[in-house]
Amino acid sequence: MSPESTGQNEHYIRVLRRRFRAWRGHRPFWAGLFTMVGGIPIAYFPYASMTLGNMTLAMSTTAGAGSLIIGVLLITLGLTMWYHSIVRVFAGVAAILLALISIPVANIGGFVVGFAFALVGGALSISWAPGKPESADGTPLAEHPDEERSEGGLHAAAVPRQQGSGYDLAVDTDGGGHRAG
Repeated sequence: MSPESTGQNEHYIRVLRRRFRAWRGHRPFWAGLFTMVGGIPIAYFPYASMTLGNMTLAMSTTAGAGSLIIGVLLITLGLTMWYHSIVRVFAGVAAILLALISIPVANIGGFVVGFAFALVGGALSISWAPGKPESADGTPLAEHPDEERSEGGLHAAAVPRQQGSGYDLAVDTDGGGHRAG
């Protein structure tokens, strides 16, 4: 191998990690993960039994089917957040509502563990917003000051100010030479 070949020397784990990081960055990953983790105890605890020596403790309730439905729906909503991020607000609201419904139905929301995870996952899904694309000159939009991103977008920052013309082009909002404000 020659030292000029760049892609062949890279380890496959590093490539997979970079691909996963890129995949994770375009969707509400943590919201979906928290929602799915919240659905597991809500669905599991009503059907679980614990053995202490010769004594078996069963935590099953009459609402076991409701708990299973709520848990499966939360897991489905978590997967929806990952693979269809366009409906993230609906999935977040539905996850919060299912978490609230799980308190009376599913053993106090999976002993508060599932309730808390589903509530946080739904809130993260509602608050997640996709990243902004970079501007044409290669500088990310987040690096521009807020005053440059006014009604005209970044156009005002790109127009040079002319000295002595009676008005500034950077403040010219309607294109007719009139000052704003």
